[in-house]
Amino acid sequence: MTSSQAPFLLLDLALILGLARVLGLGARALGQPAVVGEILAGILLGPTLLGARFAGTLFPAEVRPLLSALAGVGLALFMFAVGTEIDLGILRGGSRVTLWATTFSTLLPLALGAALACVLAGAHHQSPRAGLVLFFAVAMAVTAFPVLARIIADRGLTRSQLGATALTCAAITDLLAWILLAVAVAVATGQHLDWRLALLVPYVALMIAVGRPLLRRASEASRREKAQGTESGGSGESRNFLALVLVGLLLSAACTEWLGLHYIFGAFLFGAIMPRGGDGGLRDIALQRIEPLCGLLLLPAYFVLAGLKVDLSRLDAADIGTLAAILVVAVAGKVLGAYLGARLGGYGSRPAYALGVLLNTRGVTELVVLGVGLELGLLDGTLYSLMVVMAVTTTALVGPLLNRMLPTAGKSGTTVVQCAPVAPGGAAREESR
Repeated sequence: MTSSQAPFLLLDLALILGLARVLGLGARALGQPAVVGEILAGILLGPTLLGARFAGTLFPAEVRPLLSALAGVGLALFMFAVGTEIDLGILRGGSRVTLWATTFSTLLPLALGAALACVLAGAHHQSPRAGLVLFFAVAMAVTAFPVLARIIADRGLTRSQLGATALTCAAITDLLAWILLAVAVAVATGQHLDWRLALLVPYVALMIAVGRPLLRRASEASRREKAQGTESGGSGESRNFLALVLVGLLLSAACTEWLGLHYIFGAFLFGAIMPRGGDGGLRDIALQRIEPLCGLLLLPAYFVLAGLKVDLSRLDAADIGTLAAILVVAVAGKVLGAYLGARLGGYGSRPAYALGVLLNTRGVTELVVLGVGLELGLLDGTLYSLMVVMAVTTTALVGPLLNRMLPTAGKSGTTVVQCAPVAPGGAAREESR
């Protein structure tokens, strides 16, 4: 970093942090997830509102690679945090409604997304058609698990059957979506693939068979340190454990990048194998230290850089039609798919719709997927901009639609919804007040 780059970099980071924080708090005040305001901050700082020249002055070309590097680190940390929220144990079981809702809310968006990609391929695609079709299917199927978890907590649904079902469905769907995205990356970069990609399966097996037990031992050691409450070295031990986690996730990210996939998969995998349970464990120490820095600075930097690539000022009537089609496919795929699956599983009509609305949350996870697509050339600038608008719109719709379907009761504001299973030989029952 040169002396001329340093002032712009520091000023840009201050601008990113300030505007993202203000708009994030504003979004929360309006009943929206903070990520909606943070994504809007990036769009407002881009060419859509300020024009390409002024946006280029605020974020000079020579500074953007530095911001991209910081944003890349933030993205790796975010994907690690997402991985820690995915409990691989959910794949061993689940209720009937979870099975049906997950199946339909995954397959229908995948099918509709692939069909829409075939329609849009001629006008917007520059790379192999198969890559775009697979990528678009994944983009329509993904759910923003971290944003969904926060919405469910804010609504008092954490201990409800509806909340548990939504989180389980989202976790399974996103796990499948990341696997399919890895396949899409492999298809899109087929000309660069070689023998290294064959090492992916052994690498994953090694991480589960060797890396997870080692992390569990470190986690147990960290819990012992906390239980002992030693005055000397306690804080130092925590820093040592945090350093271990950071080294591990960065090495894992580097490995998947070297294998021919995106580095986000390595960070996600390292988070997924982190041991769970036990206060003061390695996972808790890592998240307590990593999430504040990532959420306040590094991830907003990723949002702003994503927004700088969005230019809505040049959209024409045809693009507006494309946006409408994208929104219809995105909303119908998730809401209708989850509704049909939930009804087959025994939910009443209102809870089934509520489940579909919850699973339609996209937010930051969608931005990660879209960023990969733009980087690989699967999306052009216009299609990328339209997909970002879809991500913001579908996430912003969750709150108002839930307010209509799930009225709150009592001073606590806890939503009361009972999702009764189908009685043998009878119709689904629904009770809500």
